[in-house]
Amino acid sequence: MTQKILKVGLVQQACSSDRAVSVAASEAGVRAAAAQGAQLVMLQELHTSLYFCQHESTDLFDLAETIPGPSTTWLGALAKELGIVLVGSLFERRAPGLYHNTAVVLERDGTLAGKYRKMHIPDDPGYYEKFYFTPGDASSGVAGTPGDLGFEPIQTSVGKLGLLVCWDQWYPEAARLMALAGADLLLYPTAIGSNPTDPVEERERQREAWVTIQRAHAIANGLPVIVANRIGFEPDPTGQTAGAKFWGTSFVAGPQGEFLARAGTEDAEVLVVDIDLARSENVRRWWPFLRDRRVDAYGDLVRRYRD
Repeated sequence: MTQKILKVGLVQQACSSDRAVSVAASEAGVRAAAAQGAQLVMLQELHTSLYFCQHESTDLFDLAETIPGPSTTWLGALAKELGIVLVGSLFERRAPGLYHNTAVVLERDGTLAGKYRKMHIPDDPGYYEKFYFTPGDASSGVAGTPGDLGFEPIQTSVGKLGLLVCWDQWYPEAARLMALAGADLLLYPTAIGSNPTDPVEERERQREAWVTIQRAHAIANGLPVIVANRIGFEPDPTGQTAGAKFWGTSFVAGPQGEFLARAGTEDAEVLVVDIDLARSENVRRWWPFLRDRRVDAYGDLVRRYRD
């Protein structure tokens, strides 16, 4: 088949309590990727601030912003200037008392192509996201709302983006539903790491599991996967935990799970890589997993547990 090359970029960065510093780092990374020819650039989860979910405080809701708002205005102007499709992330204030962890897609002309509200929300020591984020709305089949409800790919000039966020990356159901809706790529803006007091061996097992599950989504669905994760140590302001050491390890995988590009664990990096979107067609012909699905036998998947 004729190649269909899409040059993608992702930005791996450390974040700061000073929004201006974080924004400057994000923008520098985006500009560096665009300068290398990237047509689609993705930033990591909640890239304008520290990962504030390490503890619960109602004061931190002041970090939330509307859509449209400061982040979409800035990202839209940057996308338009550089002529790229740009994926960003923000803490969304939808209404008083109603907040989301939201990824946004800005088109080449600076307009908002769509948004995705994180569907799976964790609640673990150091990751108290249920306090801050309402899960995204399940898809209702409402016409005219692509990219705003549930697991719906966002149509852009570079293809249909199956945009998911962080904790979503552990769920094969989310990746599958994006694939079944025609996504050309799976994208995961992320903020994940480990407890620095855990044994080194355990931290490495967790990091490798995180990489493996996402490569498996690429294989199971015959789609490229793009992952951007933050780096650095961020202390718990309350001192109740040892803080979080973020993994970095951002990567791009092809439709057979093969690594196309990988970042390290410690440094800010910008990855730019060519993805041949036509390979998904070939891989799905060789491995027709979608054809062989027994959709008549999967009804119990909508149950919490088969008891």
